[in-house]
Amino acid sequence: MMETLYGLLIAPFADFAFMQRALAGSLMLSLGACPVGVFLMLRRMSLSGDAMAHAILPGAAAGFLFYGLEILPMTIGGLIAGIIVALGAGAVSRFTIQREDASMAAFYLISLAIGVLMVSIRGSSVDLMHVLFGTVLALNNEALTLIGGIVLVTLVNLAIFWRALVAECLDPLFLRSVSRLGSPVHFIFLGLVVLNLVGGFQALGTLLSVGLMMLPAAAARFWTMRVEPMCVLAVLIGFASCVAGLLLSYHVSLPSGPAIILSAGVVYFASILFGTRGILRARIIHHRHRTA
Repeated sequence: MMETLYGLLIAPFADFAFMQRALAGSLMLSLGACPVGVFLMLRRMSLSGDAMAHAILPGAAAGFLFYGLEILPMTIGGLIAGIIVALGAGAVSRFTIQREDASMAAFYLISLAIGVLMVSIRGSSVDLMHVLFGTVLALNNEALTLIGGIVLVTLVNLAIFWRALVAECLDPLFLRSVSRLGSPVHFIFLGLVVLNLVGGFQALGTLLSVGLMMLPAAAARFWTMRVEPMCVLAVLIGFASCVAGLLLSYHVSLPSGPAIILSAGVVYFASILFGTRGILRARIIHHRHRTA
């Protein structure tokens, strides 16, 4: 029994360096991206994360055109493109009549089209798949260092601006009335979103990186109402999803990125049903009230 469990759960990570790097990279991504996903969800900006995930594509494609599949140029390009789109969409929503969701949608659709076009000019369909869906099993030490730096920057900024971020989720107008941090915190937060999407791009690609950011956060919402426990639980769900996805990928020969996101999806649907704020709990409470 113990040998079977070891072969299923431990051996893939103990015996293969590429699995160890994939695990380290995905766990670090969860540590930084999942709390950011919680704040995106509480701000009702979940789809904005998806939009910004597409927004980094033109910059990553520019790095790919000039340097091929090199991590640093694609990362710098993706970061610049993401910041431009985030700031541009934010500025349009602040200084015009258009709402942020509409401006973000416009920017991301344009960015996605430009990015796919740029990759298609030089690359093959294999290169395009690499950019869109990532290769978590091919992470090297350079990529791990980059992801670790992004996670460190994210955690430091969350610690410094925690109260302002929570206040803006609850009442952004109140925060702006009592503090000068209102607008700066908004743009700092958008920068953290872009940073984590760029980090996730190295492992999961542009289309799946937002999944690791949002699905654990959405699942955690069904278990608690407080922000701090929600962030911690989202990180733990992210950890579990990464481990389960990598093991599933190894044993069943599935693509690793989609396996991680689908594992998070399973936890999400389980949370909908069995969470303390889920469907079954709500039905039980409702039934007790009716019979009381």
